[in-house]
Amino acid sequence: MLEEKKIPYKIYLEEDEMPTSWYNVRADMKNKPAPILNPATLKPITVEELEPIFCRELAQQELDDTTPYIEIPQEIRDFYKMYRPAPLVRAYCLEKALGTPAKIYYKFEGNNTSGSHKLNSAIAQAYYAKKQGLKGVTTETGAGQWGTALSMACSYFDLDCNVYMVKVSYEQKPFRREVMRTYGANVTPSPSNTTHVGRKILEEFPGTTGSLGCAISEAVEAATTKEGYRYVLGSVLSQVLLHQTVIGLETKTALDKYDIKADIIIGCAGGGSNLGGLISPFVGEILRGEADYRIIAVEPASCPSLTRGKYVYDFCDTGKVCPLAKMYTLGSGFIPSANHAGGLRYHGMSSIVSQLYEEGYIEAVSVEQTSVFEAAQQFARIEGILPAPESSHAIKVAIDEAMKCKETGEEKTIVFGLTGTGYFDMVAYQRYNDGEMSDYIPTDDELEASFAKLPKVE
Repeated sequence: MLEEKKIPYKIYLEEDEMPTSWYNVRADMKNKPAPILNPATLKPITVEELEPIFCRELAQQELDDTTPYIEIPQEIRDFYKMYRPAPLVRAYCLEKALGTPAKIYYKFEGNNTSGSHKLNSAIAQAYYAKKQGLKGVTTETGAGQWGTALSMACSYFDLDCNVYMVKVSYEQKPFRREVMRTYGANVTPSPSNTTHVGRKILEEFPGTTGSLGCAISEAVEAATTKEGYRYVLGSVLSQVLLHQTVIGLETKTALDKYDIKADIIIGCAGGGSNLGGLISPFVGEILRGEADYRIIAVEPASCPSLTRGKYVYDFCDTGKVCPLAKMYTLGSGFIPSANHAGGLRYHGMSSIVSQLYEEGYIEAVSVEQTSVFEAAQQFARIEGILPAPESSHAIKVAIDEAMKCKETGEEKTIVFGLTGTGYFDMVAYQRYNDGEMSDYIPTDDELEASFAKLPKVE
């Protein structure tokens, strides 16, 4: 069957086909994302104001909405070669099992020790920190993929790495925590008693399982109170989405190599960087009037920022020490239930993804975690890869869309992002297999209580 179709089971790029620049989709957006605001003045923040928090060059990337392509430094490109290009895989076995006429492809980002796409940005941020002569960095992590990736990157550049890990994930995923420690990182469950903001959150929410917003606040406080340190983030920010465009650029080059035209592109959505990285080159074609695609963002029903949130200015963290961004948000104080997709527990969404969603360039759906794990198990048994819970949100909707094609007889081409593996998520799989997993969806009253605390910004 593979020979007949003349399309390899796995499509790899040659070394000279790999991206040499990241793609900044903001350059092609007619309506730019609203500027992030200084929390003290509520005025658009400047590079100089960001520098106490971020590395200098990363601050510049964060605010650059005009440069379409930003060159990837050679040292980062050399590191990428250790695990990139990532394969674009034709899911022939899944297609056959579903009996669908749809053609299904997935971009697999799990071929590195961190087990996910997060290393694409971690190595870039560590590189800029080292270039600036810093001692180390601080960060937060949800499920642990970002913390793992950053600990690897910091080890490579001999930087100190301090990770605040969302408490529920710290407890559910001890082996991910130990990988971080193996690479030299210091890992603290968040919220903790080690920071002022952590103690405040614990006092206000005793017994809390934590959130990414909490962990961000702690990491920022730690960075800004320790000389020679800066804060780095694994999602949400425009600089992170920029680095993740290696995913979409490789995907598009691989498709073009075999004259394949995607009809539907699907990605899981937490903070938005992996989704944004996958879809950016395709969105760029839409914005320039060169092509059209149906793009679907998939988020957990327990933390539905796009599908049930408000598009307003909000703090990027629970402690309200970070800048404000205009985004789809559930409120910076919203703490989601302890679901197993730890990387999809952020209260807001990337400003870029939010703007694209607001203008109708992408769609969004939310799915419940038991149905996500059902799809994950189905995929694992058929395609032979145990997917991360986060990635499984995209798998769930890819299967749904393929089954719609079966009903209508349409031969659509579906591409989704398989952002990583789930081998450190076995507690979640155990609870699903034991029938102990539940679906929690926040009520309208709970969301309204959170919305009532949103900052009043015109």
